[in-house]
Amino acid sequence: MSIKAEIVAIGSELLLGQIIDTNSAWIANKLSDVGINLYHKSVVGDNQHRMFSTLDTAFQRSDIVITSGGIGPTKDDITREVVAEVVGRQLVRDQELLNDIEKRFRSRGLIMSANNEKQADIPQGSIPVFNPNGTAPSFIVEEEGKVIISLPGVPSELKWLFENEILPYLVKKFDLSEIIISRVLKVSRMGESMVDDKIGFLIEESQNPTIGLLAHPGQVDVRITAKAKNNEQALNLINPVEEKIRKILGDYIFATDDQNISDTIQDVFKEKGQTIGVYEDITSGLISQELQISSANSFIGSVVLGKNNQTNDINSQFSHQLSSEKSNDPVDFTKRAARFVMEFFGTDISLAVHGVIKDSNKVDNLGNGTTFFVVTDGENIVSDQYNIAGFGLSDRKRLTIYALDTLRRFLLKS
Repeated sequence: MSIKAEIVAIGSELLLGQIIDTNSAWIANKLSDVGINLYHKSVVGDNQHRMFSTLDTAFQRSDIVITSGGIGPTKDDITREVVAEVVGRQLVRDQELLNDIEKRFRSRGLIMSANNEKQADIPQGSIPVFNPNGTAPSFIVEEEGKVIISLPGVPSELKWLFENEILPYLVKKFDLSEIIISRVLKVSRMGESMVDDKIGFLIEESQNPTIGLLAHPGQVDVRITAKAKNNEQALNLINPVEEKIRKILGDYIFATDDQNISDTIQDVFKEKGQTIGVYEDITSGLISQELQISSANSFIGSVVLGKNNQTNDINSQFSHQLSSEKSNDPVDFTKRAARFVMEFFGTDISLAVHGVIKDSNKVDNLGNGTTFFVVTDGENIVSDQYNIAGFGLSDRKRLTIYALDTLRRFLLKS
């Protein structure tokens, strides 16, 4: 039987953008670990009518409804009241929960105010869940084979309760015997539509495992997801599909799962023991930051020019010299910049990234222009270019990944 779950995040602050709902994404990942399918996620403000409509709809169409937030002591914390209304039960005060809340206040030398008592109110017949990390207990309502689970909105409290109390309950309650495992292949230098064109026939025919695409600036994630009784069976389903995709996409795949482009470069640097210097302008230091974090022992230094050719103090004289020598040939300039930083820092290899913006538009993504990339070790040289140039964050992130991928390919072939 396929178990359908739904998450309802409660709080007007979420709708107003004052707080970002990270809880739902975290819960979604945990549900997939035990093979529970998440079909819907909702956010609703602290309004009784709208909360009832949202929760009632969720409870009608899903086996498991998980709420976060709205079980605190204030007047706008009305989740418990609305859940009781959805299942047609009265709220009752649980004495054990009340004693536990009072004990927590006393342990901190505080006196519990009257409004905290409402946190011990739960729908009649529901299962109380004690919260050792806060004063908002959780509760589980079982009704006609379905469940509503109400959790606090504080992430640290929610995560502890979910991992230690809720997941074990769900596994036992629904006799869960399957897990969901995913393998993510990260692709650069190829847009989402091109990846789809290459492996679309595999996506169309995929059932278990399924294949999905997710685009980010500079990369596309190919996610292969399998459902099975255990890890070994899931991987046996994933591996042949992954092999087919790797044969088609080849070295456009730069990382797997939690790895990023910097991780793969770090591994190669460790193996080869090489050092690197960087010149960059259009990316405004993002490349240097990535290398400084991931490959600190290999990264020696950089020359960074920003929008107005502003330079870092350490290499001010050198940077001004480099800036003044720009020619009308951006490819030639980028090659000379790569040689300059390699000689200046005394490194084994160098990476230069130079952008030429065509106009002064203020778009944040896919700015008009061309960016040039060069990697060299003094003897060998790899150059590339992309028809994107802009100082928007999306463009800079995209170009940083393209540049680091150019470096990755050079390192692997040298």
